[in-house]
Amino acid sequence: MNEHISSAYDRDLEGITTLIMKMGGLVEEAILRAANSLADRDVELAEAVRAADKAIDALEEQINEEAARTIALRAPVSKDLRAILTVLRLSASLERIGDYAKNIAKRTSVLVEMSPVSGADAALRRMAREVEQMLKDTLDAYLRGDAELAEVVRQRDQEVDQMYNALFREFLTFMMEDPRNITACMHLHFMAKNIERMGDLTTNMAEQVIYLVTGEMPDDARPKGDKTAYVAEPS
Repeated sequence: MNEHISSAYDRDLEGITTLIMKMGGLVEEAILRAANSLADRDVELAEAVRAADKAIDALEEQINEEAARTIALRAPVSKDLRAILTVLRLSASLERIGDYAKNIAKRTSVLVEMSPVSGADAALRRMAREVEQMLKDTLDAYLRGDAELAEVVRQRDQEVDQMYNALFREFLTFMMEDPRNITACMHLHFMAKNIERMGDLTTNMAEQVIYLVTGEMPDDARPKGDKTAYVAEPS
């Protein structure tokens, strides 16, 4: 009987893992497409990012339902329960990252009507690509049970913070040099902050992978490079 329950649990977890990886793939795509829509001034692509967020939300809901069903039917304990709790936390973070990508796409529709701020679009795309790669590595670490790779991702969050700090200073300079840049730079700043928050969420996911594999959360403080006093705009 115990072997039967274990086998059924393994099948359930495999199904949920498949959903997590599918959701992660959609979120990775959303990050890159949102950044590209800004850099290419592509309103149609921005609208596609916004529309695709519904599929991400639907997957989170499906994962929650499957996880709840598995807990109710299999009554997992110890590491098995930890695995289920991890996928719930991963899916919640992925859904939030998708929201941030959608927010970037919303602002793109406004910014295309304004004059570009020199170098900003390309810099935001580079920052988004770094976060997307962090997310990809985190999902790989989850799939492989690789705590070392997850720790590497965790340390890379500082690089994203430093990119954000550099952009923040540039936007302040542009606004002080020419007040006509203020509106565009404020939109761009919130986009940069959205990407920085994506990095934070991805790092949270990496920590959950470490917890899943080792049974313990990292006991050292996460290195942070965000030195600004600004807070992300609510979505």
